[in-house]
Amino acid sequence: MTDRQAQIVTESINLISEKGIQGLTIKNLAKKIGVSEPAIYRHFPSKMDILLAILNSFQQDKQLALTKIAVGQSSSLQKLEGIYFHHFEAFTRNPALTAVIFSEEIFKNEERLSAKVLNIMTASQQILLGILDHGQRNLEIRNDIHAEQIALIIMGSLRLLVTQWRLTGFSFSLEEKGTDLWDSIRKMISRG
Repeated sequence: MTDRQAQIVTESINLISEKGIQGLTIKNLAKKIGVSEPAIYRHFPSKMDILLAILNSFQQDKQLALTKIAVGQSSSLQKLEGIYFHHFEAFTRNPALTAVIFSEEIFKNEERLSAKVLNIMTASQQILLGILDHGQRNLEIRNDIHAEQIALIIMGSLRLLVTQWRLTGFSFSLEEKGTDLWDSIRKMISRG
């Protein structure tokens, strides 16, 4: 990604945060950056391509971080906790990103965007399943609940908490509430 493309992606996220996903227009974006509309089109053919670039950037960063955590020497529970808190830290650093990542309802009629969001979710779920399977085999994580169900509990609770945080105008500490939530999840899935 060129410097200008990175700037367009960053300002697009900020614009979505300020005005909602509907506020992301090429006209608004050009005005925010201080360039002409054709200048935007030289870097991205369409608004859809900008949204895909945002999702691609998020996916690359996320996959790198999650893979690094997954292959580490920590216990399975520590790895899951690391993944959980990676998300909270990333969203706390860039809250505007939540408006894009959790907008799949808006994307449902855009096949490329909904496919990308599904791809991101599936890749994350696969990493979680690998950690959960290992933890269940090592008797660290309960094996009377299917790993797929535990992964859904983990991913779903994370999404719900982040969505509540965004919808309340980021009015509480995501990391503090995340700590409380993770403590509860850990108690539910731990064998000890």
